[in-house]
Amino acid sequence: MDPEIVRDPVYQQLNQRLRLLVGREYTFGQQFLTEREIVQRFSVSRATANKALASLVSEGLLEFRKGIGTFVRQPAISYDLRSLVSFTEKARAAGKTPSTLLLTFGKLKAREVEPRIAERLQVTESDLLWELDRVRAVDGIPVILEHRFVVASHCPKLTRSQAEGSLYQAWTQTHQLSIAGADETVRAVLLTPEEAEHLNASVGSPALEVIAVGLLETEIPLWWERTLYRADLYEFHSRLGPVQSAKPLRGQFVTPFQPPSGK
Repeated sequence: MDPEIVRDPVYQQLNQRLRLLVGREYTFGQQFLTEREIVQRFSVSRATANKALASLVSEGLLEFRKGIGTFVRQPAISYDLRSLVSFTEKARAAGKTPSTLLLTFGKLKAREVEPRIAERLQVTESDLLWELDRVRAVDGIPVILEHRFVVASHCPKLTRSQAEGSLYQAWTQTHQLSIAGADETVRAVLLTPEEAEHLNASVGSPALEVIAVGLLETEIPLWWERTLYRADLYEFHSRLGPVQSAKPLRGQFVTPFQPPSGK
């Protein structure tokens, strides 16, 4: 049994003790100590144990699963809203192993996609597009589901092996394309049964949906994508600028995206 906590403040000491257990006795995904077990192990009140657990949940070290218990949370992967960063490079920089499962890779005519997508890509009905569906994973855990169309005339020799790795690297290094950035819209959605299966998540669990159009330096569209990020494993980060005078809100009603049948 651990030595009894005797110095004040009790709550801060308990919080620190529990924080040290994460990564030592309990690894990612494991169920953590219950409130009762904390009371018995550290000789504290239930109120103190509850407060400490709640604090670690708010810090992101633990997560509460209703009806099951408290678990050590898988570290979230950050997504920087201010710049385009390769998923592959980001995962490796974090000491993780990235992998890609290529579900779809092939060409189709622009007339075969939704008109609004063709319009965003500024292509005619006869233009060719690469179509890619990919599941991106870190250390074997699926975290991203992508559906993407790429204007084939900008990278006509795109290969399957390139699609299984970093597209940003293939475009900039192999195909010598200069990418200016992407226009993105981010919102919260619930996973459909098919999406949940690909991401190894529960049906109806939350995800972050990104609809984006990638642009070359000439402001010509290169790709359109709909990408789903598991909300339990991804955090979106941004930095706001200085305070400005209020402006009228601008926006529009949106229609939920319906993936093509069979995807």
